[in-house]
Amino acid sequence: MKLETMAIHMGQTPDPTTGAVIPPIHLSTTFERAEDGSFPQGYIYTRLGNPNRTMLEECLAALEGGAECAAFSSGQAAAMSVFQTLRPGDHVVAPDDAYHGVTRLLRELMTTWGVEYTLVDMNDPANVQAALRPNTRLVWMETPSNPLLKVADIAAVAAIAHAAGALCAVDNTWATPILQRPLDLGADLVIHATTKYLGGHSDVLGGAVIGREVGPVWERLRFLQANGGAVPSPFDCWLILRGVRTLAYRMRAHCAHASQIAGFLAQHPQIEAVHYPGLPDHPGHGVAARQMRDFGGMLSIQVRGGEAAAMRVAARVKIFTRATSLGGAESLIEHRASVEGPHSTTPANLLRLAVGLEHPDDLLADLEQALVFD
Repeated sequence: MKLETMAIHMGQTPDPTTGAVIPPIHLSTTFERAEDGSFPQGYIYTRLGNPNRTMLEECLAALEGGAECAAFSSGQAAAMSVFQTLRPGDHVVAPDDAYHGVTRLLRELMTTWGVEYTLVDMNDPANVQAALRPNTRLVWMETPSNPLLKVADIAAVAAIAHAAGALCAVDNTWATPILQRPLDLGADLVIHATTKYLGGHSDVLGGAVIGREVGPVWERLRFLQANGGAVPSPFDCWLILRGVRTLAYRMRAHCAHASQIAGFLAQHPQIEAVHYPGLPDHPGHGVAARQMRDFGGMLSIQVRGGEAAAMRVAARVKIFTRATSLGGAESLIEHRASVEGPHSTTPANLLRLAVGLEHPDDLLADLEQALVFD
């Protein structure tokens, strides 16, 4: 079955009671027991499981080619749960360019629990190899990375992790399973902020972890999901599943528009650098072309003139919205370093663009007028 078909049908069947084609929202927090004390429908309490969450988890597991999925209330909760499978004294290798919330979890929380970490440039798998320690238990990847869109070779890094007895987890939020399937390349876990492209409408918060196989680590994740309680509501699950149905077709437009914009900005005299793996001169273009079906809807640019010039461009756009996030129908622009805070390593003149579904001619015209300096 093709991904486009799976996104519409996996985990989703007409309601057996009413025949409704779109599944209803099951808002109940609790479920009736049978006379013998059992739960014949398989549900006890919504924190432990809910029909809408089951539908979403089955669909996402199928799209990523995994054995199971655990849905969470946010992408950060999903990432946190993966780190909580570790024990004091364990070591993590993670990318030096990644979502700042993840590196903050490692720096400010996991270290207080005795977990060690090393950040490396994952453009070169040899850097991962060099960072390994006898106590390394997890290699965390994010490709393309946020916000510099570095590209890491998933198959190569997964092989290095496994040879060291470590798991390989990949944040696949930016690529989605439509463009990249890390489990097929050897990863053990895939993480999503379902808030972004999977939800697709900037109106729901969520996260998910998909596992290649069920084992002790997966059972620990399920325990954390049920007992930590950071689960999405039934309505959140319904909204994300609604977004997934159109994911494949939205991603095609996101990619096409981003490619046009990247090509235009790469030739613009006010732009110092464009970070987009679809450009032939991008350092990770070859790896991205091999492991991705297309290059995504995200790019970042560095504006000539430093931070002040970058902020001026962001202030002058009329169609792009100055806001944090990505994956919705609307195009967003953001000065990333000022969002990331004092530990940011992002260049001060960098703007991150989440390219949406508006007509690309209008987006190009908006950027062109914003880049006219007086």
